[in-house]
Amino acid sequence: MTYPTLYRKRIIPDECIQLKDDIILHCSEDIILTKWNAIRPKKDLHHGYSCYFLKEGFKVSKFYCEDCSLLYWYCDIVEYEYRREDNSLVSLDLLADVIVYPDGFVKVMDLDELALSMDNSADNSGGGVLSTDLLKKCLIRLNKLLQVIYSGNFHTLQKYINEIE
Repeated sequence: MTYPTLYRKRIIPDECIQLKDDIILHCSEDIILTKWNAIRPKKDLHHGYSCYFLKEGFKVSKFYCEDCSLLYWYCDIVEYEYRREDNSLVSLDLLADVIVYPDGFVKVMDLDELALSMDNSADNSGGGVLSTDLLKKCLIRLNKLLQVIYSGNFHTLQKYINEIE
């Protein structure tokens, strides 16, 4: 089996980059597991693992500091597009994110960007436009993810990464 080439597409800022250095550890119809180093390393974020939940429309990542201590779990709400012609998978970031800290604190992020993305005016900070259909998908997927977390079942999503470490 030839693994797909992975791309991350963002609306704000408007960009699409190939994740050429990500290492695919497992690939099935349901999930893709990757290992990666930060594209743009930050003060704390150094490397991590990601699990693409292809049918659910989110990506769950485990972020690590350089010393391999857990920074937090980062969950992206996404839309996947598989392109058979070049065996590639584009993960479109639908802006809303959820962070789960090691102490269990949950933080929902970037909901303001959802509103900004609906407007294609000049003050959109160079970002693209999110369709009404994708906005609806984003909110439904965000709600589903939060239900999993708040019900105490986040471990069912974490297990894929925890099992490969």
